[in-house]
Amino acid sequence: MASNRHLGRIIALQTLYEQEFRRDYQDASFKLEKVLERNMHRYHDMVDDREFITSLVHGVNDKQTELDAVLQPIAPEWPIDQIARMDRIVLRMGAYELLFGKGVPPKVVINEAVELAEAFGGDNSSKFVNGVLGTVLRQAEGTPASDTVEEVDNADEKT
Repeated sequence: MASNRHLGRIIALQTLYEQEFRRDYQDASFKLEKVLERNMHRYHDMVDDREFITSLVHGVNDKQTELDAVLQPIAPEWPIDQIARMDRIVLRMGAYELLFGKGVPPKVVINEAVELAEAFGGDNSSKFVNGVLGTVLRQAEGTPASDTVEEVDNADEKT
């Protein structure tokens, strides 16, 4: 199940990345549901928990403005639209699971996000994602989180 969820997060990441890429290029033909189905179909023999993937993609999509409002103050040096596209999506997915997800321990959520950032992001993406999501978790738990993520070089990819 754990590896299935990991693959599910990769599928969600691919879907949300394509959505954001096409949105940036004003592709009116983009249909989130069609792309999600296509991406899940590619791995149909390996994915059992389609509901998890669908819920994650639609949750991040539906709560994007709210997620960005949580993430922005944590990394004030990096306006959301200047964070590398892949990092931005990984952060939104991780924040969504931390704030709205059910049944996945927070440390697992952060670890999964860090792994996605290592696999698909830039050189410093995993450190950046770990720092930001660690702060999201502390804030969600009501733990003082006076620190913000500032000095991480996330300039590898400004897309």
